[in-house]
Amino acid sequence: MNKPYISVVIPVYNESNNLKPLFSRLTTTLDKLNKPYELIFTNDGSKDNSSEILESLYKLRPEQVRVIDFSRNFGQHMAVMAGFELSKGEIVVTLDADLQNPPEEIPKLIALAEKGHDLVSGVRLRERKDNWFRRNISILINKVRALITNIDMTDHGCMLRAYHRDIINLMIAHTEASIFIPALARSYAANPAEIKVDHDARFDGSSKYSLYGLVRLNFDLMTGYSLVPLQIFTLIGFCISFLSITFVVLLFIRRLIIGPEVEGVFTLFAILFFLMGVLLMGLGIMGEYIGRIYKEVQHRPRFAIKKVLGAKLDEKNTNSWR
Repeated sequence: MNKPYISVVIPVYNESNNLKPLFSRLTTTLDKLNKPYELIFTNDGSKDNSSEILESLYKLRPEQVRVIDFSRNFGQHMAVMAGFELSKGEIVVTLDADLQNPPEEIPKLIALAEKGHDLVSGVRLRERKDNWFRRNISILINKVRALITNIDMTDHGCMLRAYHRDIINLMIAHTEASIFIPALARSYAANPAEIKVDHDARFDGSSKYSLYGLVRLNFDLMTGYSLVPLQIFTLIGFCISFLSITFVVLLFIRRLIIGPEVEGVFTLFAILFFLMGVLLMGLGIMGEYIGRIYKEVQHRPRFAIKKVLGAKLDEKNTNSWR
């Protein structure tokens, strides 16, 4: 097969019922472009029979399909990074395996990338087919992210994106244990663009992101690309310290004027609990940053690969391909 011009990277986790329809729609869409392409599936430790189905898809088109099989679940972003490392296309597209990102939208992103945009981000339409909670929590997170980081993205939760090879190479060079791919790509992009894309209901199954997973993901975004959380906490600390000193002075003056009294004990407890809450919140924020440092100094591999179909893994470097 000629060197692929387009690489499509798809992370897979327990998507057995979605893979065959996805494969059919993907190949139908990409065949119409008349450009060499490859499909890279990363099985992120699925517990269903996704691995067997991916192997059957590989056998259908062994020259175009690559399958990376993780030894366990390492998370969506690590699955995508593994696909990036294996990809060879000049334009690399990512999308989810649940068919909420219609494969038929890919040509729109490629057309925009061919006009000179090194990063094309999909923006889900307002009538996206998610439940009320996920729609509104996504809006809230986007607003908080815009305030805390200096990253201009309308919809960082949309997986449907197209990257130029230069951006992919820069991201592959990163060795961080925790990364947020859309933000990392946006920080390198010289000429990014956004385009509205359709958003369908899941073909089968349910979202793999729990509430904790979403919170964890966005902590990685905020602590990985901004010091604002620490700066806000420092500012809060200064304000509370000033108010505390003022309050102590007022209590001292009141004691001199009125004398000893027991009134206001519950108010003091309320203030104490409030200050303890602020302190614990600050410790949690600092813990996030310290945790990131701890992960980096360990220098552990970001993921472990059990097997690969369609490519050979370089034994000298488990994160490189040939």
